[in-house]
Amino acid sequence: MTHSSEHRCGWVALMGPPNAGKSTMMNSLLGQKVAIVTPKPQTTRNQIVGILTQPDAQVVFMDTPGIHQLRGKMNRLLLQAAWQSMDGADVIMVVLDSNLYVRKPDFLDNDIEPLIEVIRHEKRPVVVALNKVDMFADKSRMLPLLEKLAEMWPAAEIFPVSALNDDGLRQMLAFIKGHLPVADPVFPDDQVSTAPLRFMAAEIIREKLFLELRQELPYNSAVSVEKWEDLEEEGRVVIHAVIHVARKNHKGMVIGRQGQTLKKIGTDARKEIEALVDRKVFLDLWVRVTDDWMDNEQFMVEIGMGAR
Repeated sequence: MTHSSEHRCGWVALMGPPNAGKSTMMNSLLGQKVAIVTPKPQTTRNQIVGILTQPDAQVVFMDTPGIHQLRGKMNRLLLQAAWQSMDGADVIMVVLDSNLYVRKPDFLDNDIEPLIEVIRHEKRPVVVALNKVDMFADKSRMLPLLEKLAEMWPAAEIFPVSALNDDGLRQMLAFIKGHLPVADPVFPDDQVSTAPLRFMAAEIIREKLFLELRQELPYNSAVSVEKWEDLEEEGRVVIHAVIHVARKNHKGMVIGRQGQTLKKIGTDARKEIEALVDRKVFLDLWVRVTDDWMDNEQFMVEIGMGAR
């Protein structure tokens, strides 16, 4: 692909509180799934990079863990990843759940407290994506929220959007592209993420775990791919993966009665991984008790958690 001198290329950090829809937003902008999406907040544990290549621009989105004020080693690692992404961005995009703040305006200050001052003093372009506008019919209910944000961050450009319905995303994307530096692309045209396949497979397994188990358990679980065999001549990939849980009683919950829960997680994950690698997959899935892994920084880094 040849690029004119006006071709733009740059990095966009997606910031915001947990469950604002950052991963859905990035997947919608890319037109395909790169980040895992579940109804639970704080699903994203890594800085996941999604690459959108168009004839006039290459936009590199960094989906980050939600900015929050929780304590603990794991949360410190997650926040570090989010702030690190922001440091390397050309444009900062704050994703907020408009439906939540239309219903409960007093939640806003607390949810974005770590971001308020940082964004106010930001010299780079800032886009505020007011997500989930599909959740309420009367759009005038948004006016107080729009006024408050304009007052809080006068330099920011605010876009009411719906990542789920692809509503308002084109206009927002046009604004973002217009504020990226004039530069050649840094990634090949067909690359959609910097995440290695092993990491993507582990994320898919973790997503299915989140969706299958409605309890709090998934927060105490992690997934690592121990072995990846690409048997090209047989046209299949053999993956050995482990679901790590923090306590013995969690192991039974993941396995389920007569192994049914684990089987369902494995089947759902295998189908999606097959679509990702475009060949047959044999997925060998185990559950292991890894005591208090959430306090073990070395283990978390080894399985690819936090910034990469």
